[in-house]
Amino acid sequence: MKKVAVILSGCGVFDGSEIAESCAALLALHRHRAEAVVCAPDIAQLHVVDHLAGEPAAGPGRNVLVEAARIVRGEIRPLDKVDAAAVDAVLLPGGFGAAKNLSDFASAGAGCTVHPQVEAFLRTAHAAGRPIGAMCIAPVILARVFGRELRPKLTIGTDPTTARMIAEMGAEHVDCPAAGAVVDEVNRMVTTPAYMVAGDIAEVFDGAHSFVGRLLELCG
Repeated sequence: MKKVAVILSGCGVFDGSEIAESCAALLALHRHRAEAVVCAPDIAQLHVVDHLAGEPAAGPGRNVLVEAARIVRGEIRPLDKVDAAAVDAVLLPGGFGAAKNLSDFASAGAGCTVHPQVEAFLRTAHAAGRPIGAMCIAPVILARVFGRELRPKLTIGTDPTTARMIAEMGAEHVDCPAAGAVVDEVNRMVTTPAYMVAGDIAEVFDGAHSFVGRLLELCG
């Protein structure tokens, strides 16, 4: 059974992992007979967003690992306790947590940086020949980490502004529908737009199933 590290970024689309995308990815892994090794960095969130009001909330901050644990009923490990070379692939669901907690893309755009734990994990996985998949906005992390070196082919859907920033970071953007995936066989990366273009949850789940299948194919 293939083991896939699933890196979450919190819980909730506006300040963490997009819940439907995370569940779609986990279900797809299960149906493809792969084991999810769910993990998240043990770090503070950028901020907490009131998802009803759609605005930052007053009060104490939250922890990315603790919040991400909500999605998987507590079955999660700190990212720095997972050996990237011991899994068969890596998967990053979307949600603004990818752009706020795993990186600062939401505020810095093409000039963003990726959290050191996340970058180190991805570099170790890639160096070990492990394929990497990313959903929704998370491909910007791959563009930042690998863009200048590898020029990977990636997608976030069809948004021209984000696509332009991906190109500025050195990657090649490819337009893609929600049900599709862009596979870069040379660099062993697979990306899918999910809610960047999906009109409903069914499209997200259908796209995730295809995306995970393509990711696991690269495992060999």
